[in-house]
Formats: sequence, C-alpha cells, structure tokens
Amino acid sequence: MLEIRWHSRAGQGAVTGAKGLADVIAGTGKEVQAFAFYGSAKRGASMTAYNRIDSEPILNHEKFMNPDYVLVIDPGLVFITNICLYHKPSTKYIITTRLSKEELIDQKPELATKDIYTLDCIQISLDSIGKSVPNAPMLGALMKVSGMLEIGYFLESFSKVLGKKLPQKVIEANKIAIQRAYDEVQ
Repeated sequence: MLEIRWHSRAGQGAVTGAKGLADVIAGTGKEVQAFAFYGSAKRGASMTAYNRIDSEPILNHEKFMNPDYVLVIDPGLVFITNICLYHKPSTKYIITTRLSKEELIDQKPELATKDIYTLDCIQISLDSIGKSVPNAPMLGALMKVSGMLEIGYFLESFSKVLGKKLPQKVIEANKIAIQRAYDEVQ
C-alpha cells in the first residue's frame, strides 16, 4: 500500500489535492482513500490530508500511517510541525520552499538524512493560476518524484476531474502549474 501525508494550512487546497489525486488514481482501477484531519478548522490553521493507494481493498481507515511520501505545501510548517512523524527510512519529502535544498537543510538539520525534494509551489501557482493555491503544483512534483503516473496521462485525467467544477481557463492554468512543477522539482 502506498501512503501519502499532506501538510498544509486550511485553505491551501490540500484536501482538494488529495481528493483530486484519488479521483485520478481511482480511474486506473486501484483502490484509494482521501481524507483530512483539521485542527481548529479555521482558514490558515495547520492541517493534514491523507491518501492511501492499493491494488487490494483498503481496510485501514485510521489517520495513522507510515507515509511513503510527505507533501509539505506551506513552507512554514517545516519549522513548526513534525513532518517526519512516523516516517520510514524510504519516505520521500516534497517541500514547498524558496530555499535551496542546502539552505533548507542548514536551517532544519534533521532533514539532512532524509530524501527531500524542493520547489516553490506557491510561486508556481501565483505565476500560473494567479493566486496562491499550491496543491496543483504539488501534484506535478509528486508525479515526477513518485513516477506513479506518466505526466501526460495525469494532466488529461486531472483536467477531467477539474472539468466537473471549474471553467476551462482555470483548468488550463492548473495544467501549466502542474507541468511546471513536474519540470522544476529538484
């Protein structure tokens, strides 16, 4: 089973990202879960969202997991939340930051032994979508780092998911953000 934990602030789209990922993965015939845990449930409050993906039925519905991927879409949460909680040696971290990987490790030395990837999902979303919604770029980075789906397939499938609730102009902006993040993640 593949497990993904998202660290975000309420309003940044982690729940929507987790649900969008689940919708795309479900289209491949796999079993999926997408759910969230809100602290105070106020916009800007720290929160987590989760995905589970498997070929078999998923019987575990607990929020506890040993994630394969940790996605951090708010850069400040690296410093105030234990993003490494319940990690395993193979966990990969994709972190939104303006810092280089080296600068991030200098400021957060416990990440030195982790498999981390960085990019600025907030700037990508501002440039592509026109507002800070870093969930779509994070999905592009996840596709690159995980290799779980080919980017063309993901973009096509995700466009269909977004097409149920967003105008075409917004869908195209999200596709640009996803592709840019896929190309830029390091």
